[in-house]
Amino acid sequence: MTLQTLSSIRILEFTHAVLGPACGLILAELGAEVIRVEPPSGDPTRNLKGFGTGYYPFFNRNKKSIAVDIKTDSGRQIIFKLLERTDVLIENFAPGTMERLGLSYEALSAMFPRLIYCSLKGFFPGPYANRLALDEVVQMMSGLAYMTGPRGQPLRAGASIIDIASGMMGVIGILAALRERDRTGKGQMVSSALFETAAFIMGHHMAYAALSQQPIPPMPERVSAWAIYRTFTTVEGDLVFIGVTSDKQWVRFCEAFERPDWLADERLSTNNKRIAQRDWLLPAIEDMIAQYSKAEVIRRCEQADIPFSPVAKPEDLFTDPQLIEGCSLLPVVLPNGTQTYLPRLPLLLNSTGAGLKCNPPRLGEHTRAILSDIGLRQEEIEQLITSGVIAAE
Repeated sequence: MTLQTLSSIRILEFTHAVLGPACGLILAELGAEVIRVEPPSGDPTRNLKGFGTGYYPFFNRNKKSIAVDIKTDSGRQIIFKLLERTDVLIENFAPGTMERLGLSYEALSAMFPRLIYCSLKGFFPGPYANRLALDEVVQMMSGLAYMTGPRGQPLRAGASIIDIASGMMGVIGILAALRERDRTGKGQMVSSALFETAAFIMGHHMAYAALSQQPIPPMPERVSAWAIYRTFTTVEGDLVFIGVTSDKQWVRFCEAFERPDWLADERLSTNNKRIAQRDWLLPAIEDMIAQYSKAEVIRRCEQADIPFSPVAKPEDLFTDPQLIEGCSLLPVVLPNGTQTYLPRLPLLLNSTGAGLKCNPPRLGEHTRAILSDIGLRQEEIEQLITSGVIAAE
């Protein structure tokens, strides 16, 4: 079963890397028909290595691929024909690219007044507007990297969270614009930007800075509100995060780990008192946890009903019982034929989640079908292939 909420919506996606594809993926998971427009040589994201290896396979399922050279007049005519029945255009190319191609919002909105045009960039208008931006760049600019790493060692988050969050903002804007179009009949420009999204994510730290009137320490130096709120090492050397965030949790923690002496100690009876005793209390808890296996620590924390978690690696998610039993992993065939499971959209509508309509598309996998659908004859399609304007399987 798949979500059909946006099944009447067609989207053309001119995107690469993570930002634009993340926006399109969410809309595709909600049932929209999303058509990726790639050059005949293919989106370079398909061939990224290292940490980029997973970009294309994850962010492009449930989409169609049409390969068109939009730098040619014939290619642009195909796009114009597609736009006659398109609701939303998404693009995250470098500043000025769509304008040079004759596919700017100003040009297209005059031709297609119902079109919603979502432009995803590094920055909103301002002094930085023409700079090239990457997720890691804006993590550095926004203070997020400073907050993540130790002082003097700024560290980007371990996933492209700003790209993805900016894509989500694009989705929110598109859904709002679709609702507005229902009322007015007119499309509009929707914009989201990496730097401004990163600043929004940092907003609570900014509020803290305004209230404290002091420099904000990075997270490794933070003063926790709770006496016990950190990782501990088990007998095998594994890490488990344990948080005790209330006095009731402290009672259950002591009972689960059979420490009546701590429970009876008046110096530890409240969180604030435990904070005052951290110099000896935390080493004592370290020594205690180090006597147990990871499985035993997890069992006792679960028994105590306190916040806890083993420190997982990405590959651990394939076998996570919550994800498996909750059907939160979708079976997917990646472009190279690898069969695996990847997270579905973390959203349920009437208890129904997003399903798989199609695997990440091969280059030009849907070119012939889409061009036939807009009225091109087979001989015209073959001529376009021969001239290099399109690529098709």
